[in-house]
Amino acid sequence: MSAAMLDPVLAHIDAHIDQTTEHLFSLLRIPSISTDPAYGQDCDKAADWLVEDLKSIGFDASKRATPGHPMVIAHAGSEGPHVLFYGHYDVQPVDPLDLWDRSPFEPTLEQGDLGPVIRARGASDDKGQLMTFIEACRAWKAVHGTLPGKISLFFEGEEESGSPSLVPFMRENAKELTADVAMICDTGLFGDDTPGIVSRLRGLLGEELTITGPSKDLHSGMYGGPAMNPARVLAKIIAALHDDQGRITVPGFYDGVPELPPEIAAQWEGLNFDQEGFLGQVDLSDLAGEQGRSALEMIWSRPTCEVNGIWSGYTGAGFKTVLPSQAHAKISFRLVGQQDPHVIRENFRAMVRALLPADCSAAFKSHGASAGSEMSIDNPAFDAARAALSDEWPNPAAFVGCGGSIPIAGHFKSILGMDAMLIGFARDNDAIHSPNEKYDLRSFHKGIRSWARILHRLYG
Repeated sequence: MSAAMLDPVLAHIDAHIDQTTEHLFSLLRIPSISTDPAYGQDCDKAADWLVEDLKSIGFDASKRATPGHPMVIAHAGSEGPHVLFYGHYDVQPVDPLDLWDRSPFEPTLEQGDLGPVIRARGASDDKGQLMTFIEACRAWKAVHGTLPGKISLFFEGEEESGSPSLVPFMRENAKELTADVAMICDTGLFGDDTPGIVSRLRGLLGEELTITGPSKDLHSGMYGGPAMNPARVLAKIIAALHDDQGRITVPGFYDGVPELPPEIAAQWEGLNFDQEGFLGQVDLSDLAGEQGRSALEMIWSRPTCEVNGIWSGYTGAGFKTVLPSQAHAKISFRLVGQQDPHVIRENFRAMVRALLPADCSAAFKSHGASAGSEMSIDNPAFDAARAALSDEWPNPAAFVGCGGSIPIAGHFKSILGMDAMLIGFARDNDAIHSPNEKYDLRSFHKGIRSWARILHRLYG
């Protein structure tokens, strides 16, 4: 496809941004809160809205039943690479309602720091992002009378409530959903002017640990000294999880952890990340992870071990001289590369047991075990998308990482055998999951233009 195919699509997007924004507003007005059964009919309504909207621009769209909220599946075209676009139409609850400046489901345009913002629940997560792709397809159809190539859409209604129906649905419909590459719009920009394609995600392993010593809480004046204190044992175990260089000491922990490819390291260096400012905004100053690693490496490409909660003995008001019977901690591991969460769990538990004194025992409770995901950027679609994004935004796009976990990307890899590009246009100040959520009109507008450019590159 020549530039003559793309330019009128971009012009159409620019000329119709007011109507496009109002169209998004009609979806944002539907309170599709997936976690609350009281909004079940609204989730159905949102799915129906999407089905009818997609049909209007040439997709063969349908609502598919699940034990929970429905999926929306749509297909169009038969030529060129097959891309599958994923998003979710459900939203977070709005509580506490009194912290909202206006009704969460009465979208409006307000002034923000970079121009107008769309204020509503779901504006950024994920209805506004989802609609950037749909609106790019709509503009293409309006200008050329057809969609650019073979495109499938997969919209979920339970992402904000743990996606209980997702994996069974993907397994049952694997043949229909499998494509050459998946695209997900549920992430953000790097800063305000640099788009990123997330190509690596960390996995997550959670462990809740309980150390038990004496059979009951003891008076510290009578037993302090001769009796082993579980809090002291727990503190020793936690202290032993890292060495003086910040490396994690669980046996075999770094098995399967890759080094960053030089070309990706160079892209990250070019982002000029302000790690002093990053820490300074939370009143910190020194990097606390592995020595010799940058902050971006620590967040995007290195594994971690963190204590998320710790408690023991008396924690109420005043003071109670008790020697506790038990001590507890919640510990999480962010995982990368080929680290096996199940092996790490067993090695962690074995390490804890080896550190126990004779009079103490350990009990464990599992809290999830998902491996990290690393996409193969050798797929030509990745370079095509990076070039397209670089054409639209002030700064070149980069292949970046994500410190958190986005399970759908891993499911695409493990269930459907395909890589996913995570491309989003949210900003850090969008207040997703919080009162007064917003999505910059600039992000919405340039997001639509970005997808039009990506489609042009993929099917050119």
